[in-house]
Amino acid sequence: MRRRPTRRLLVTAAILAVAVSGCGSSDPAPTASDLPSLAVGEIPAPAQRSPSSTAPAGSAAAASASGDAASDDSVSDDYADPSAATVVVNKRRPLTPIEFTPADLILPDVPLATDGVNATLRPDAAKAVEEMFAAAADDDVWLTLVSGYRSYPVQAATYDYWVSRNGSPEEADNYSARPGYSEHQTGLAFDIGQDDGACTLRSCFRDTTAAGWASANAHEFGFILRYPEGRQDTTGFLAESWHYRFVGTDTSSAMRSNGVETLEEFFGLPDAPDYG
Repeated sequence: MRRRPTRRLLVTAAILAVAVSGCGSSDPAPTASDLPSLAVGEIPAPAQRSPSSTAPAGSAAAASASGDAASDDSVSDDYADPSAATVVVNKRRPLTPIEFTPADLILPDVPLATDGVNATLRPDAAKAVEEMFAAAADDDVWLTLVSGYRSYPVQAATYDYWVSRNGSPEEADNYSARPGYSEHQTGLAFDIGQDDGACTLRSCFRDTTAAGWASANAHEFGFILRYPEGRQDTTGFLAESWHYRFVGTDTSSAMRSNGVETLEEFFGLPDAPDYG
């Protein structure tokens, strides 16, 4: 995979807490994709990688080469199974069991803007992330992985942090998922950033080169933008131009071809504007 060293992102939880109300003081706080590290302290600088044709042990590329990486490329209506790439998780559809943990998680071999523990993904999603980041680099667009898998306890801590910061669950519910209702808990969702740290987890990220490239190309690798602009009444969350979800290339391509923006619409499921 072609890479250049990622610039060091000197971002602390305190800085991000201020930044989310920046951009003319009109930005909302981060949505369901807010970093778990925000609740516990400083976000480590991204890993510094040098170009290499050899995937590290445990990476998605290595797993793929050994035949261990799973593949889920077919359109399926199995949107209730938390282990399916097509599972639908929203405010009306919690994971079952609610403390679900993926069977296997690995660290994709891509530039990171968080520690490795918070960047793992399912093997199928991790392999697709590696391919997507490599394609972006070929176009001189340099992405970082800001957040990946988040366990039930970590999501609980993240949600509690935003409730305490905003004073009420009702406000936090606009941008942070309750534990058991988070896509990050599936190991299929991840947040992207730009290597210079521009607008990380802020609404102005949508205007960055990284966001533009991902919006135009992510579907080719099996990803969809899960929380598009103006769709909170359907998805339950404010727009996130950084939150992508692996669904497999058949599903992502079908959604793209038919102009369908949300999984709820694609599977004919009810809107999920609030917890019910």
